[in-house]
Amino acid sequence: MKTNFKIIILTIIAALCVESTWAGEKSDTVSDSKFSCSVGGDVVSGYVWRGQNCGGVSFQPAFSVDAYGFSLGAWGSVGIDAADTKEFDITLGYSLGGFSASVTDYWFAYPTKTNHYFHYDPDTTAHVFEAQIGYDFGLMAFNWYTNFAGADGIKEEGDVAYSSYFSVAAPFDFGGLVWEAELGFVPWKTSYYADVDSFAFTNVSLKATKSLKVSEDFILGMYAQTVWNPTTEGAYMVLGFNL
Repeated sequence: MKTNFKIIILTIIAALCVESTWAGEKSDTVSDSKFSCSVGGDVVSGYVWRGQNCGGVSFQPAFSVDAYGFSLGAWGSVGIDAADTKEFDITLGYSLGGFSASVTDYWFAYPTKTNHYFHYDPDTTAHVFEAQIGYDFGLMAFNWYTNFAGADGIKEEGDVAYSSYFSVAAPFDFGGLVWEAELGFVPWKTSYYADVDSFAFTNVSLKATKSLKVSEDFILGMYAQTVWNPTTEGAYMVLGFNL
C-alpha cells in the first residue's frame, strides 16, 4: 500500500510539472553583468548518492548565486517517508575553465537522533565537511572528494578516516538523449561509505537525460539512471524530473 502511494504521488507531481506552463511568471535564472542567480530542484523516485541508498521518493530543492567564477549554493533533500533522513547542504565553489574546487557543509537530520544544526563538536555534530577538486576535460571529468571535519567515518581503532571518493564521468550523445557514464571508488577503509575495508568500487552508473519543452518559458528535464554498487552488491533504478 505504501509503495502504491509513493507511485501515485510521483505521478501527480510529474503531471503537475507538465501541465504548468508558468508563462510570463517562471524564471529559473536571473543575471546581470556581474552576478547570476538560479533556482530549481529535482523530484526523484529514489535518492541514490555515490552508490549508496539514501532514501525513497524525495524532493530536492536548490538555488545558487554565481559571480567572477565563485558560486554559493544550497541544496536539500526531503523524502516523503518519515523514516528518510533529511539533508541540507551549503557549497562554496570556484571554477575556471575546466578546473573546479569547492567546500561543502553537509547536514543530516536523522529521524532517530537529535539533530541540532548549530552543534559542531565532532562527537555530537550532524555536519560533515568535504573538500573537492576536479577537472573537466570535456570528454571526461575527474573529481576527488575528501571529508576533513565533522561526523566523518572511522577506520582502525576508531581513527578518523578522512573518507574520500574519486569519480570519473564521461558524457556522450546517443539516440537523441544525453548520456553520462560514471565510475566511482573509495580509496581506503572507512565506515562512511558502507563500511568498506580497503580500496573499493562503490558506484557504477549510467544516466540518460531528455529535455521536454513544455512552453517557451518552461522546459522540463527528465532522466533515468541505473546504479550498481559492487561493494554492497546493491542495484538501483532511479527516475528523476528536473524543475
